[in-house]
Amino acid sequence: MIINCGFKLRHDLLVSVATLGLLTGLGAQAAPRWMETLDRGAVAVPAINGGNLVSWRLLATDAPKTTFDVYRDGKKINSRTLSGATNLVDKDGTPQSTYVIRTRLKGKTTEASEPVRAWADGYLSVPIQRPEGGVTPTGEAYSYMAYEASVADLDGDGRYEIIVKWDPSNSKDNAFDGYTGEVYIDAYTLEGKQLWRINLGRNIRAGAHYTQFQVYDYDGDGRAEMAVRTSDGTIDGTGKVLGDPDADWRETGGETPSTDRTGGVVKADGSMIAPLQGRIIKGPEFLTIFDGLTGEARASELFWPSRDPRTDAPTAEQLTETWGDGYANRSDRFLAGTAYLDGQRPSIIMTRGYYARSTLAAWDYRDGKLTQRWTFDSDAQPEPAKWGGQGNHSLSVADVDGDGRDEIIYGSMAIDDNGAGLWSAELRHGDALHVSNFDPSRPGLERFGVHEQPSGNGGIITAMLDAATGERLWTISGNRDNGRGIIMDIDPRYAGAESWTANDPDVRDARGNSIGTVKPQTNKFAVWWDGDLLREQLEKTTIYKWNWQEQRSERLLTAENTISPGAPLFSGDILGDWREEVIWAAADHQSLRIYATPYPTKHRLVTLLHDAQYRVALAWQNSAYNQPPHPSFYLGDGMKAPPTPQITLVKPTTK
Repeated sequence: MIINCGFKLRHDLLVSVATLGLLTGLGAQAAPRWMETLDRGAVAVPAINGGNLVSWRLLATDAPKTTFDVYRDGKKINSRTLSGATNLVDKDGTPQSTYVIRTRLKGKTTEASEPVRAWADGYLSVPIQRPEGGVTPTGEAYSYMAYEASVADLDGDGRYEIIVKWDPSNSKDNAFDGYTGEVYIDAYTLEGKQLWRINLGRNIRAGAHYTQFQVYDYDGDGRAEMAVRTSDGTIDGTGKVLGDPDADWRETGGETPSTDRTGGVVKADGSMIAPLQGRIIKGPEFLTIFDGLTGEARASELFWPSRDPRTDAPTAEQLTETWGDGYANRSDRFLAGTAYLDGQRPSIIMTRGYYARSTLAAWDYRDGKLTQRWTFDSDAQPEPAKWGGQGNHSLSVADVDGDGRDEIIYGSMAIDDNGAGLWSAELRHGDALHVSNFDPSRPGLERFGVHEQPSGNGGIITAMLDAATGERLWTISGNRDNGRGIIMDIDPRYAGAESWTANDPDVRDARGNSIGTVKPQTNKFAVWWDGDLLREQLEKTTIYKWNWQEQRSERLLTAENTISPGAPLFSGDILGDWREEVIWAAADHQSLRIYATPYPTKHRLVTLLHDAQYRVALAWQNSAYNQPPHPSFYLGDGMKAPPTPQITLVKPTTK
């Protein structure tokens, strides 16, 4: 359903659709989820065996018998209308070829895509503008690198723009002191036009754990906004300074007693101290909504929770009482996400803390106003120890209980759509987290993760949980930090997804059984890249295919002259058919490169963007330690037809 009308009328129409009572897997009623209106996303790249591979989106709103014709330079090149997979190898295609996709239904052409030129190099180069470097108060020079990215339709034209976070070369993990440069966030069209630049200012420290930004259409006007934590001195995309432009809340020196072994420094007498220079432990913080088209600040509210409920300028002792240390190591661990908490419209999730006290806040942006929906505080629960210290360096969002509304999977616990604790497995902190239907032989979703505190959780380093209840389906024991782990379907001989981790010697099937001791090249990231339903592995700038017959990884792609801090800037199904694209930064940080698969596929699947769990996973992908997106259904060898997404497409009312 496409709604193209004013907000009040659109709301009335959506309510009427909801009353039809669309059934979920558990029989609950669910309203269609509001989602962006997308074009066909047509793309053409050199095919693996010559010519060009042309691919385009199949939309959830397409009628089942929708077919397509492909035109090259104005001439139709398919002899029969295409009713299968939404891709075609054009053996006669050249780097100069231009393609148009025509959609057909009941013998008539219903729409035509915008013409797209073949990507001669296999990737699209998007120019970006690298910020000038600077010098810290202590004389340290720094430069900038494109470190993180997200995608969203900022202008309402049905195509994604790219939002880039620039980190300075002196960005810091929370465990370390020192000044950092300012963080910038830019927005670019696919042609490289800069829409805006936001400078978060000197009072937002730079590092993987400090700035989690969310980009999504939160108010339902058909164009995305950006939500991010700000402070005094943030400059919006129009040049307006937020708060006090002269405020400088950075610590200039000093040290505080510490018992936190992750960041403290051992003195000669054996005592622990934590240097404070460059850290920010005082001053106001805000959650700010920025207009996606202009970068203008639209709404701000005090960030919850504050560093300390008693004051904007807590002492190190007060911070320690609240979070467990006095130098903003634990208090400045931030995560963020987007979730359909009412089952219909997206909300913003902002969090603080996960090693000890863990807090989450849900926010709605409606009619130009930012309001708090609910808060969760582990310290306020009847059993604080059950809920504190369970978080990861990432989170996930999924409708785990089948009621049509999303839950937040916060490491080893889940928060219900209403902000109440749903379950806690009490497995403590970990570095990798995955949620999907990994075992299609059992109902519902599973949560798979690795854990780094076996001494505090009964000796468990890997666990597969029922995502609805937290029940332990299977676990792996060990006595060391299990730093990384991944789960995806890589072997068609075993039903469901396979997993492997850093400190477990075995590869395991979906039930936890060992199926071998030779592990794939990497356990970092995942991407659907070639033509089958198995998933490929992605590390830094290389994509690998697991050869399950010969038990070895085979390189499919190395993105030359690009750079990656570990995970790519971004990966997901943002163009073409259901396979995923990868965005890397060029080595000189003067451009981004979007790579698309050169492999044809015979599988016809709706774009993953219309699976709401997958779409919000693209929004939270940039949060701290990047994790790959997973859909709400099993996607792998032997899969059943996915359920039809219950969505409502929202068109922009204004440009």
